[in-house]
Amino acid sequence: MSRAATAPYALREYALIADGERGALIGPRGDISWLCLPRWHDDPVFGGLLGGPGRYTVAPTGRYVWGGSYEPDSLVWGSRWVVDDGSIVECREALALPADPRNAVLLRQVRAVAGTARVEITLDLPAEQQHDDVGTWTGRSGRLHWRWTGARGARAGRDGALSAEMTLDEGDVVDLVLEIGLDEPGRPRDPDRLWSATTTGWADGVPDLQVGSASRDARHAYAVLRGLTSGSGGMVAAATTGLPERAKRHRSYDYRYVWIRDQCYAGLAAAAHGPLPALHDAVRFTTARLLEDGDRLQPAYRVDGGPVPDVHDLDGMPGYPGGVAIAGNHVNTQFQLDTLGELLQLLAAAARLDCLDADGWLAAQVAVDVIEKRWDVPDAGIWEVEDDWWTQSRLAVIAGLRRIAEVAPTPGDAGKAVTLADGILAETGRRCLSPGGWWQRSPGITGVDASLLLAPVRGALPPTDPRSLATLAAVRDQLTQDGYVYRFRPDPAPLGEQEGAFLLCGFVLALAEQAAGNEVAAYRAFERTRAACGTPGLLAEEWDVRQRQLRGNLPQAFVHALLLECAAHLR
Repeated sequence: MSRAATAPYALREYALIADGERGALIGPRGDISWLCLPRWHDDPVFGGLLGGPGRYTVAPTGRYVWGGSYEPDSLVWGSRWVVDDGSIVECREALALPADPRNAVLLRQVRAVAGTARVEITLDLPAEQQHDDVGTWTGRSGRLHWRWTGARGARAGRDGALSAEMTLDEGDVVDLVLEIGLDEPGRPRDPDRLWSATTTGWADGVPDLQVGSASRDARHAYAVLRGLTSGSGGMVAAATTGLPERAKRHRSYDYRYVWIRDQCYAGLAAAAHGPLPALHDAVRFTTARLLEDGDRLQPAYRVDGGPVPDVHDLDGMPGYPGGVAIAGNHVNTQFQLDTLGELLQLLAAAARLDCLDADGWLAAQVAVDVIEKRWDVPDAGIWEVEDDWWTQSRLAVIAGLRRIAEVAPTPGDAGKAVTLADGILAETGRRCLSPGGWWQRSPGITGVDASLLLAPVRGALPPTDPRSLATLAAVRDQLTQDGYVYRFRPDPAPLGEQEGAFLLCGFVLALAEQAAGNEVAAYRAFERTRAACGTPGLLAEEWDVRQRQLRGNLPQAFVHALLLECAAHLR
């Protein structure tokens, strides 16, 4: 296969299918370019996204134009190709539900919609052994067992890859089922039953959110969060690793883990719509981590609750162009104070919806005690940089303390939280207020930070407080470009040279504008930010304003979470 045929695409062209335990990216040539098994944090079986081995492709043999869409309120993807001979081919794709943490089932259903379709199918698994039993291929790839059915006539080439060419008359359907995991496959699975269970799982898993013009995007955002959330309740920050934020700037990270902050954002977004399952998942996972680890709470975990590994290279993969193929994350050595504030906000939101149990209240008390001990200690902050006395971290815990005080079970608990919040706010105001009246990033860093807009949104202080209004004005003046929002100025260079606009911050600006009573500006920021996507409607962490390209890992959970929250408030 030529280099052009194996080169990765711009991020806006990838679709995601996911079942909560793992996720796959599909490109416009019908190639599954990324899938880690058996779970998110494991090594990739299909690694073409980062130049690694393994591929699974279904596509027409002729010249074609690609398109596609998700089935409503799901991550069931449909690729569609219009071929130059007049035929139209579609491929329906999903990871089967209900999900098994040990084993995955990958469904691909090929259909000739118009004309006679000629389709090429390739499955290339790095296999130690593989065997054909009358059209059913079985094999081993490392510790994984697999079975592939449906590709009648498939043959192994010299490189071991299995391939088949099929001719489908108009209306013909072929079901391809790839079962792969830690256990040997049992009895063959019926494709119709697998599809029925999968569509039912999505219908039951995504609520019918009705929020005006943003209803479809809100349900899609919820589906993305659902697809990224394991049966443990843990939601990975993104499905991928190593997708660069900026080429050759050593800005490649592994986000296939559960960030406590991101999980809280997702829970708060769900709570804005009501007591949805995503709220319960967030409370369940974060409460367990806080009760287990206490003041040793980590910023991130694996979906099984285990520790995030140290950073290391993914062997045999050159990486996405401009990036580095890595696994693990340096966050495992950090303390992030703001995470405790986000946890209290989440628990308070659950309490207001009457869905916080005794363990949740105990976790809230633990969080308050840890804040009391550590609020004055430098931390890595929301952006996970060098330790400092970050203003946003203090404002986040102030907001969390005020929110939990509103629902505290006893006057004593409420009084303790309010007193602590008042003391932290007084000290933060003394250290971190700029001469211009806005919140600056830290006592020694005078610039403004877009994350500071969350303070009035979350309740650290009123939206009409002069410091809130001055911060909003400073972000508008210093950190926006063409309607998009940067998180801060990393140096005196023009915006966009060091990093892209942060899509999370665009949605935060929308919430801050609305809190300040600026409805038109709020809608403008919301609409501008949610438009930064490709055909599949997925959003990454950053947006290159000049090139109009997504940057960073895909899809980024907290961006979709803030979209979901905005949709609840900007009806």
